[in-house]
Amino acid sequence: MNKVKLFIPGPTYVHPSVLEKMGTPMIGHRTPEASELQKNISMKMRELMFTESNKIVLSTSSGTGLMEGAIRSATQKRAIVFSVGAFGKRWHELAVLNGIEADLHEEESGQPTMPETVDRYLKTGKYDTVTITHNETSTGIMNPIEAIADVIRKYPKVVWLVDCVSSLGGSKIEVDRLGIDVCITSSQKALALPPGMAIASVSAKAEERFQKNGHRGYYLDFLTLCEYIDKKNYQYTCTPSLSHMFALDFQLDRIMKEGIENRFIRHIEMAEHVINWASHFFKVYPAPGFESLTVTTIANTRNIDISALNKELVQKDMIIANGYGELKNKTFRIGHMGDLTLEDVTLLTDTIESILKLK
Repeated sequence: MNKVKLFIPGPTYVHPSVLEKMGTPMIGHRTPEASELQKNISMKMRELMFTESNKIVLSTSSGTGLMEGAIRSATQKRAIVFSVGAFGKRWHELAVLNGIEADLHEEESGQPTMPETVDRYLKTGKYDTVTITHNETSTGIMNPIEAIADVIRKYPKVVWLVDCVSSLGGSKIEVDRLGIDVCITSSQKALALPPGMAIASVSAKAEERFQKNGHRGYYLDFLTLCEYIDKKNYQYTCTPSLSHMFALDFQLDRIMKEGIENRFIRHIEMAEHVINWASHFFKVYPAPGFESLTVTTIANTRNIDISALNKELVQKDMIIANGYGELKNKTFRIGHMGDLTLEDVTLLTDTIESILKLK
């Protein structure tokens, strides 16, 4: 399995040079060198997230960790959670388990969250926090975040939390222009690093909300995280994964060398190829016009044996993903994110055609 290239929704393929940086010799996590490392990461992440001054928070956790911390730290009155699949629904589960008042709006499977739906809830005045999944890997939906942003601007007292775990670094997300208060991603998706680190940008409005709410927890408390960055010069309450930070700093340099816009174009090209291929031989699961740029969920219209297909793909050093949860075997998913190329995904689809004898 060591040579198998991952075409799954994450973890994704990691370039050997990035893996090598994980082995960088340790430094003390309270040293000036550690502060400088984290400061450099923050400056580069601001560029990738298109934010001038939002604070960058790093957490040795999965993206779910910062999602939990964000909804717990931000919600003062009540949160509204919009879900288009399993990971959108997770926001609500996290709220409930943390004793946060929250309502859940679920779309029909395969359908996006539309701006008019968001407006309908927010105009009630019941909610001071809203969560959106930008890119849902279970259903392959990329929500219309630009149009949703136009709605949320009408409600300046609402804090907006966005799960960009599987899209940031592969899709252009202009945090400042969109007005996202907490934008969350993690290392193992489009950033193309090993799993184990989550990253978020935090607006001044979000920080103000955290301060009003006070400390809620410790390890994943956003107020604590933000305070330590200020007081301790880009350091954190607990020992972070310096190995991930070395690799992230290096990978961000690689991303800048490729060119951020070039990276987005490459992801669009990969997505278009897989979507067109899937439309020809199967059917793309999400509603037309809302297909993800980083993972394509494909309806299993030919009733293929996905496990058997993967066994043959592994023999050719590739692997794809079955459907998630209730969509297992009804769909399958092809990830096309991070450091994968159009050549990689073309080879994959050609190989699937050959194995299945598609015509």
